[in-house]
Order: sequence, then C-alpha cells, then structure tokens
Amino acid sequence: MPTRDSSPQSRFFALVPCAGTGSRAGTHGPKQYERIAGQPMVWHTLAAFGAVKRIARTLVVVAPGDGFFERNHTSALVVACGGATRAASVQNGLYELTRVGATQDDWVLVHDAARCLITPALIDSLIDACADDEVGGLLAHPLPDTLKREEGGRAVETVQREDKWLAQTPQMFRIGMLMEAIERAAGVVTDEASAIEAMGHRPLLVPGGSQNFKVTWPDDFALAEAVLKGRTR
Repeated sequence: MPTRDSSPQSRFFALVPCAGTGSRAGTHGPKQYERIAGQPMVWHTLAAFGAVKRIARTLVVVAPGDGFFERNHTSALVVACGGATRAASVQNGLYELTRVGATQDDWVLVHDAARCLITPALIDSLIDACADDEVGGLLAHPLPDTLKREEGGRAVETVQREDKWLAQTPQMFRIGMLMEAIERAAGVVTDEASAIEAMGHRPLLVPGGSQNFKVTWPDDFALAEAVLKGRTR
C-alpha cells in the first residue's frame, strides 16, 4: 500500500455532527444543547477545538430547522445539512467542507458533539500520531471491564477483552478517503473507522482516556459536570 505523507499543504478540519435528538438521554430536546457546568454541552466541545491552533476550520452539522446557533453565535461554520443518520450527517458535512475549500487530501477530525470532555491535548495527540500515517486513526480506550454477551436478559458468554478497545472520537482521516468509504458503506456504519475498515484499511488506535466518554444516559450529565467543574478548580 503506498504511503501518503502529510505535506505542508495538508490542513486539518474538524467536523462535528450535531443533528441528533438524544433519545436515550431523557432530555426534552437535543441533548447537545443541555447545559452542563453552566454552558450548553456543545459549547465545551467547540471550545476544545477552538483552542487547537492547527484546526483550520470547524464545521458543525445541524438538523434543518435547528435554530440554536441562530440564537447563539459561534466562530464555527454551521450548516443545516443533518441527515437521518449520523453517517448521512457526516457525509453531508464532508461535501460542505469541500464546498468551502477543503481538498481531498486534507484531514478531517470527526467528533461527537456529546463528547464534551474532549481536551485540546487529546486532539493534538491524535493529530501528532496520525498526520504522517497512510490511513489515519481514532482516539480509543482499552476495554477495562469484563464483557458479556446477552440473550433474553441473561449472560450467556464472557467475551475476551484483551484486544478490545472502546472507540472514541475524534476520528481522523483524509477527506477523500472518508468520503469514498462512507459512500461505499451506504450509511450502515456507526463510526468513521468502521467505514475505513470496510475498505480494507487498518486505522491507528491512539490512546484517549476514560474521561472522553459520550454523554448518552441521564446519569452521564452529572458525571460530565463533575469532571468539567473539577478542571476549573
């Protein structure tokens, strides 16, 4: 497989899918706009990317009719091109990045809006690890717990955890490669790395951390707030 080294012209863009409804979170509206530590969740996410000097531009994909950013100004580019699935939102966002000047060989870091505990240091570590890689990679965390397979509410098998990692975001790939991967996957993937894997590539696993979790369940809000407040002390 030919190596595609990062050239001085290659830039780094961030793409934040922000079109989900957060149905599992138990909130009255989209969970990414719920307040955590005094600010909407997505604000913490965007602040982390805004602090990384190498990010040329951040694009936020929202659902059509979403008026949050009309009421709340951000320096990020906000486009109402959210799709029915996360993959569709990412695909639409990639096309928008090319429309505003990103090239096929530029890098994109796709990050969940609800992973509001991401830090500039983690973003930089992903860029450092992947900028000269032929494929790209993702932040991930080694599985710390015993993993069970379930049938009918009962554990029927213990799955070996030694080689298992929890996929996180950002996930960083060349824009052209990722566009092709998602198109081939026809929207059936749950993250960018799985689309890249389906093309026969092997994304690099870059250690993230236990705090870089996705706010998904009602209890996660209090935990995220405690972490954010602890960082400001």
